[in-house]
Amino acid sequence: MTELEVFRAEKDHFFASDPHSPLQFDQKRGFKGLKYFPENPDLRFEAIVQKYPHQEPIQIQTTTGDFQEYIRYGKFVFGVDEKEAGLTIYVDSNNYFLPFVDALAATQTYGAGRYLEPIPLGEDKFLIDFNYAYNPYCAYNENWSCPLTPVENRLRVAIMAGEKIFH
Repeated sequence: MTELEVFRAEKDHFFASDPHSPLQFDQKRGFKGLKYFPENPDLRFEAIVQKYPHQEPIQIQTTTGDFQEYIRYGKFVFGVDEKEAGLTIYVDSNNYFLPFVDALAATQTYGAGRYLEPIPLGEDKFLIDFNYAYNPYCAYNENWSCPLTPVENRLRVAIMAGEKIFH
């Protein structure tokens, strides 16, 4: 098994059996695993992030109407199917956060967007692997409060990697 396949199997096990799973009891009964796109090495990037000169706090609304504070850290540009795309990375207490909505939203991917945690590699370089893109817990259970994807992170390209929509 690849590292990604192991990660996905462990996540499915957590969702099916752990008491901290976002799935409700009735969802767990018929749960056979999450749906994923096949691994796509073309959607794994070591990206240079252009830091924003003024990293001021912003408030991002959540699915429950609350707000969470983040700092707009910087932007990276990448290519998907010969099209250029760009996303902003946010930071919260030294945790990097990359919410995004792609062109498949509400059909093949969760309509409110998916998340990633970019891995810092030093000198403004990050590992961004969309194969690990995941749905926020509110995609499974409306009792969870999840940050909504800011408008600047809504892509016109399809990110055919990571987790698919939950049915």
